[in-house]
Amino acid sequence: MMLDLQFGLAPLLVLLIFIVVASIKILREYERGVIFLLGRFWRVKGPGLVIVIPGLQQMVKVDLRVVTMDVPPQDVISKDNVSVKVNAVVYFRVVDPQKAIIQVENYLMATSQLAQTTLRAVLGKHELDEMLADREKLNLDVQQILDAQTDAWGIKVANVEIKHVDLNESMVRAIARQAEAERERRAKVIHAEGEKQAAQSLLEAAEMLSREPAAMQLRYLQTLTQVAGDRTSTLVFPVPVDLIGQLMRQAGKSRDAGIRAEP
Repeated sequence: MMLDLQFGLAPLLVLLIFIVVASIKILREYERGVIFLLGRFWRVKGPGLVIVIPGLQQMVKVDLRVVTMDVPPQDVISKDNVSVKVNAVVYFRVVDPQKAIIQVENYLMATSQLAQTTLRAVLGKHELDEMLADREKLNLDVQQILDAQTDAWGIKVANVEIKHVDLNESMVRAIARQAEAERERRAKVIHAEGEKQAAQSLLEAAEMLSREPAAMQLRYLQTLTQVAGDRTSTLVFPVPVDLIGQLMRQAGKSRDAGIRAEP
């Protein structure tokens, strides 16, 4: 009788041990367990040792670490009708395990699809130059939109980074021609500005020399001295008309004085 009782309790003892072992769950520091009791949400447990009653309770593990999600290249048509391929990376994490499990079927897939559509929608409102120059602003715009839309899923989007903006060969050549034309325009503007400043300086110098005729003669002689210093050049000595007139008047006065003195 005692032996039959022991054989009858043995299966129960094994079953009890199996239930105890199956009900013990250990969650890591970065994990949380969403517990359902008879199909209804009960509570969020973890980390550490968690007891889950088999058959009555079910647990879904949720990872709270930051997820790095690569957004595949997206075909985007910019505001100025330029077709480009843009890819990005999204950094997010779960802040509310209950919402991440109950409100959405697969929060990873949902966030990925939402990131792709948001990236196309936001970049399509900007021109190509803004995509290439204002990436920080575009990153912030995409991050804010994603964060607002995923808040109902218990997800916090920490950052969005646009990695590459790929252009076709024809567009690359067009941008190169545009940059070259811009550099030429700047060079012409700088050259014209230099000519303007030089003309202004010459005008001021001419006004200063015109106030004193002797200054013009001194400048003239100084120029001749500089030219005469080069022995390999032929020096042509121009004589101002006003100087010739003065010499002729002086010669005329001397001739008149001689004629009057001769009688």
